[in-house]
Amino acid sequence: MLIKPAKLVRGDTVAFISLSWGGAGLLPDRYNQGKRQFEQTFGCKVIETPNGLAPASYLYEHPELRAADLMWAFKNPEVKAIIANIGGDDSIRMLPHIDYDIIRNNPKIFMGFSDSTVTNFICNHAGVASFYGPAVLCQFSEAGGIMPYVKNSIEKVLFDNGPIGVIPENKDGFTYEFIDWFTPAGQTQIRKMQPTDGWHWIQGQDRVSGKLFGGCLEVIETIKGTSIWHPERLKDAIMFFEISEHDPSPEQVLFWLRNYGATGILANLKAILFGRPKNEKNEKYEAVILKALREYGRTDMPVVTHMDFGHTDPIMVMPYGVNATIDCEARTFEITESAVV
Repeated sequence: MLIKPAKLVRGDTVAFISLSWGGAGLLPDRYNQGKRQFEQTFGCKVIETPNGLAPASYLYEHPELRAADLMWAFKNPEVKAIIANIGGDDSIRMLPHIDYDIIRNNPKIFMGFSDSTVTNFICNHAGVASFYGPAVLCQFSEAGGIMPYVKNSIEKVLFDNGPIGVIPENKDGFTYEFIDWFTPAGQTQIRKMQPTDGWHWIQGQDRVSGKLFGGCLEVIETIKGTSIWHPERLKDAIMFFEISEHDPSPEQVLFWLRNYGATGILANLKAILFGRPKNEKNEKYEAVILKALREYGRTDMPVVTHMDFGHTDPIMVMPYGVNATIDCEARTFEITESAVV
């Protein structure tokens, strides 16, 4: 059982942190917009970790300082939650510098997505529940304010210690329109939304329950075989995964899923949830997911795709290690317990 962190309340202090790419230091206007909008929306005070705004090149050269910032935030009694500024591609380099006892003895909310999958797995290894969800430079810095779907999910998952309940589908449309953050328009241009046809229930007829676990598929590939990789914890799990803007091919996704099959993971999963990809290949990804499951005899497994988490907007918060239920007949996704205390 993972230790659940304490819920957030208005007035709490939240630390923003750079654990991978140092984009916050390169984009002060966007960072400050995200900080301001987060404070105004949730009533929390934001502070930066000691190296949270350091130059990107400096942070790249010093993964030990990124790890030290994470330890600083967990040890700091003033800090009630830690949120990643953005992802990147090399936070795996922090592993030699992590003190898991500090995390275990000071449980608190950590949230981020993409390359922050590594830090979520670090928290899991330490025995602390964490959250795959919005990041500062992405969702909190959105021109026009934090999207309602994002706001509502954060309030329900991080500020409420009751059962989370049925997760609503995003009906407001979605976007993955690219805007150059290094231009003035990057802070002011509101992105165009596309209509959504909802989540895709592409396989399964049953009602199944299990603990949520997952992340970004490409990043999980860097974690496999390390000290924080615990495939046994995926037994009877509902696995959520998604892909990044690096746009791996459907064939590459199939190779990765075959590894999950060959190592016995697919045999033990209760269901798969797949985030909306940041491209137009959703049907091709769906096809390879079903192909891999067919190859490993799991044509019974519920699969829901085109979901609102990961590299799309708006997104929900996905808590690690809490119980959820997929009902294929009712077409509902319910998180049946709280993620915080």
